[in-house]
Amino acid sequence: MIPALREVDEVQALYLQFLQTLTDAGFRGDIASSYANRTVLATDNSIYQVLPQAVVFPRDNRDLQLLAELADREEFHCVVLSPRGGGTGTNGQSLSDGLVVDISRHMNQILEINVEQRWVRVQAGVVKDQLNAVLKPHGLFFAPELSTSNRATIGGMINTDASGQGSCVYGKTRDHVLELHTVLIGGELWRSSSIEEAKLREISSGDNRSAKVHKTCDEIARQKADLIEERFPKLNRCLTGYDLAHIRENGCFNLNSVLCGSEGTLGFVAEAKLNLLPIPKCVALVNLKYDHFRDALRDAKHLMDAGPMSIETVDSKVLQLAMEDIVWHSVSGFFPTEDRPVKGINLVEYTADSEEELESALAGFTAQIGEAIGQPGKSFGYSVARGHAEVNRIWAMRKRAVGLLGNAPGEKRPIPFVEDTAVPPEQLADFITEFRAILDGAGLDYGMFGHVDAGVLHVRPAIDMKDPQQAAQIRPITDRVVALTQKYRGLLWGEHGKGVRSEYAPEFFGELYPELQKIKAAFDPRNQLNPGKIATPDNSANLLKIDVVAIRGEYDRQIPARVWEGYSEGVHCNGNGACFNWNPDNAMCPSYKATRNRIHSPKGRASLMREWLRLLSSRDVDAVACARKYRERSFFVGLPKRIVNSLAKMRGEYDFNHEVNEAMQGCLACKSCAGQCPIKVDVPEFRSKFLELYYSRYLRPLRDYVVAGLEFLMPQLAKLPQLYNWPLKLKPVTTLMERALGMVDSPLLSQATLQARVQALGVPTASKACLETLGPSQCSRAVIIVQDAFTSYFDAKVVSDILRLLKHLDFVPLLAPYRANGKPLHVYGFLRQFQRVAQGNSEMLNDLAARGIPLVGIDPSMTLTYRSEYKKLLGERAPKVQLLQEWLAEQQDHLVQQRERIRPGSFQLLPHCTEQTIATASLKDWQTIFCALGLELQTESLGCCGMAGTYGHETAHKETSRIIFQQSWAAKLSHGDSNQLATGYSCRCQANRFAGVSLRHPLQGVLAQLKN
Repeated sequence: MIPALREVDEVQALYLQFLQTLTDAGFRGDIASSYANRTVLATDNSIYQVLPQAVVFPRDNRDLQLLAELADREEFHCVVLSPRGGGTGTNGQSLSDGLVVDISRHMNQILEINVEQRWVRVQAGVVKDQLNAVLKPHGLFFAPELSTSNRATIGGMINTDASGQGSCVYGKTRDHVLELHTVLIGGELWRSSSIEEAKLREISSGDNRSAKVHKTCDEIARQKADLIEERFPKLNRCLTGYDLAHIRENGCFNLNSVLCGSEGTLGFVAEAKLNLLPIPKCVALVNLKYDHFRDALRDAKHLMDAGPMSIETVDSKVLQLAMEDIVWHSVSGFFPTEDRPVKGINLVEYTADSEEELESALAGFTAQIGEAIGQPGKSFGYSVARGHAEVNRIWAMRKRAVGLLGNAPGEKRPIPFVEDTAVPPEQLADFITEFRAILDGAGLDYGMFGHVDAGVLHVRPAIDMKDPQQAAQIRPITDRVVALTQKYRGLLWGEHGKGVRSEYAPEFFGELYPELQKIKAAFDPRNQLNPGKIATPDNSANLLKIDVVAIRGEYDRQIPARVWEGYSEGVHCNGNGACFNWNPDNAMCPSYKATRNRIHSPKGRASLMREWLRLLSSRDVDAVACARKYRERSFFVGLPKRIVNSLAKMRGEYDFNHEVNEAMQGCLACKSCAGQCPIKVDVPEFRSKFLELYYSRYLRPLRDYVVAGLEFLMPQLAKLPQLYNWPLKLKPVTTLMERALGMVDSPLLSQATLQARVQALGVPTASKACLETLGPSQCSRAVIIVQDAFTSYFDAKVVSDILRLLKHLDFVPLLAPYRANGKPLHVYGFLRQFQRVAQGNSEMLNDLAARGIPLVGIDPSMTLTYRSEYKKLLGERAPKVQLLQEWLAEQQDHLVQQRERIRPGSFQLLPHCTEQTIATASLKDWQTIFCALGLELQTESLGCCGMAGTYGHETAHKETSRIIFQQSWAAKLSHGDSNQLATGYSCRCQANRFAGVSLRHPLQGVLAQLKN
């Protein structure tokens, strides 16, 4: 429902009327006018923040036409519409104070593939990597490459004429667009492609909008041909959009040269027919190391003479951030740094259709650089990565460079505002020398990376945008960079589009700018489509200005420093959009993948958290102080007020807290964001802080108390498991639990308790007295298994089987006394109680570890709590509890000695999502263990299973949990395959629940291979 027209100003009333009319006209998509949805789409990957009036998510072309038809009505001539794809723009291209039209949620289908003719037809919301994943089995790919390819939409690529790595060979997006289906103001759906002169004359003779735009563009191209030739630079990059220099090619007229790069200012790109290329069969990457970044830049021109496919460069700042990131473990072998510091690298790629051709090219190139090693200004060493798997790992590191720069320590963060200049490649080194002098003169640090073969370098100065004095540097630095770029006959926007920086368009286009205005007027006479960017229809409208559009820092500085620091896990989100990762087999943010709702993403939740803190601060409410006071008082203090507020909530009284709470409740607390986000946004951490304060104002659901207290009840309930299990099998009880507690499919306790199983095995409970009885030989083989509630009480056979195997492998296993871990307390925001539990548990575990015997946990999620939540709370007092595979991998020599006792076998590992993202290196440990025992192990790439503790058991989340499971896990499970193994209790539970597949723990797989 659209909110009633009350308590709104004239502008809001206009947009609400527009939305209501849209609904009445049969709009099939989604309409979101809540403050939460508007807040999340008020930012992108730029420094700017602009709150839209509402967001619409069209379902098909007809929905787009409805929007354009209504906007053409006289009463709605003041309504502005701005299309949005992945929202990864660095210049605010998709930001608007009007209506945001997000095409990515529904219009994301691949419509047709023609393998023989090598083309594909897609909707604009299709993600680039999504498309290439479908094309890969056909040996084809969509060529333009960019660092955001796992979340950038085809429509967004078209609207920015995106390009990146390999552009000197593959060109830009425009070079691969065969046809576009574009919705014009008024609702006309126009199909544009390369046409001959006769067809152009026929189209131009009409009296509709498409006729006018063809006639206008044709006249400008003919009448201003000499000026176009003069003003458009002869670079690999173009002026980005309205590309009159290429509107005629091979004797044909192509309107797509104007539409590509137009940033939604001319129409809505709905569909595209794209040219495809064969995937290179063979590939290699030569990784060159330099003493100075300037040497890498100067050497690039010489390296290009050898004819590689592409050359990318990364400076020492970006490289250092990569070394501290999750990605480094996969590429560190190619960049050994023990001999001398690496201050810059060049990544030189070669492709070929045969190994012989590739090796021949590599031999010539490596011989050339080998002769130059040791010479001044040349590389001092190199490594070679061969094959798509190895090369893609290094490119993955390079792709993360954009986000990694945002994770620099401190409040000064490298930000985009002059970061994609393009100059002739042979002048790049000199240009960058002067560029650096500008930044050095301003006292700024910066990071650099880019495409040196194309003369494009991304330079991001570090500025604390909350500091007005630092933020004020943006104008003078930009002006100086503009002048410098013009000096070298280059471009200010070589790759990432114009957006807010469009104010410099008249300077770069010169006498051609009025012609661009004519094009804009032909398409959009009333300036309704993404206004203020690239060109205005006439001089009565203004382009946006970099120091007039609001920046995020203006809002962020309203949050007190103490509060900012207290919520540091989320406030530094820079909007790079890594959490919008398309790949269902990637663990990053399962809630976003399932819902396609951006409020249910780390970026969305971080945006809401910042706005929540800002609004609290505007009312002189200190969130950190409030949390401290709440933890100090009794539960009953404030109870009447919580009751009154909850009754008001039931009556429907508005409170922004509820919108934030909705977003936080959708989080699985899987921690994938904390591992995979380049900025290290940790939603579960700030979510718990929010829930603590939210429930200081409102009543908690009974479910929270039951789930949070389950760890403490387990030892008592397990004494008579049948009394717990039997009622859960009765329909009336399950119905009551679903309605009263909001819980479904509750797991059953293990019938044979762990205590009974351990006694039968003769495994002692770890205690100081017990540890003192161990001799030196036993201590060297001993390990203490740290219990968790899930495996000890719901999956006791896993624990006992692990203990049995360890004994068979000549280890000395001991079982730590059961103590609640406290993770459910943290997840649900019971932070006072969590602190008490964590301190008590840590004291017990540290006492046990004092003898030097390692502590090892079984369930990845529970075990990693010790190095995450415990570490954050207790620092060095947090106990060191290893994952099972981390400890076993350290015993490799011992395992090799046990190999003769193990029958050969082959297995497939389905890893836990938290394990994949927080302890990525530990997945290799499983392979080390299995290899040492003479077993084969293949590790699958998987997303989240959808359970995540008790998330999947909550009634409100059951359907989302099922969707998450279906997106990745369901397709990887094999019924009747006993060789599939899963590390996580929740994963095994979910596989049995939704697929009826019983998975074993990896060590249960090993146990089954023991010889009698």
